[in-house]
Amino acid sequence: VQLQASGGGLVQAGGSLRLSCSASGRTFKSNKMAWFRQLPGEERVFVAALHWSGTIDYADSVKGRFTVSRDNAKNTVYLQMNILKPEDTAVYFCALGNPIHSERGHASGYAYWGQGTLVTVSS
Repeated sequence: VQLQASGGGLVQAGGSLRLSCSASGRTFKSNKMAWFRQLPGEERVFVAALHWSGTIDYADSVKGRFTVSRDNAKNTVYLQMNILKPEDTAVYFCALGNPIHSERGHASGYAYWGQGTLVTVSS
């Protein structure tokens, strides 16, 4: 399995970005795609998770601003980020795995990771 994340960049506060995560390989063995973000020296923090059934979970910090969607034909998951804040600045990672429901927000539940894409929100 390979994940390729893209779409990061520099944006002013209040602006928008859309991140993409393209998956290839034996992705059918996994049932969740998630987004995490990480600051230097800190652990990866859960942002959102999409179960292949369609269920989506969001961290409280991004609810109402971020939206996860999926394009099955392209095997790609998107993270639309609106009303961005400086505290959203981080490296964003997509991840694929089979965590149990209670572990869907934990990085340890995901076996496959993209390379990360930097999002910088200026104030």
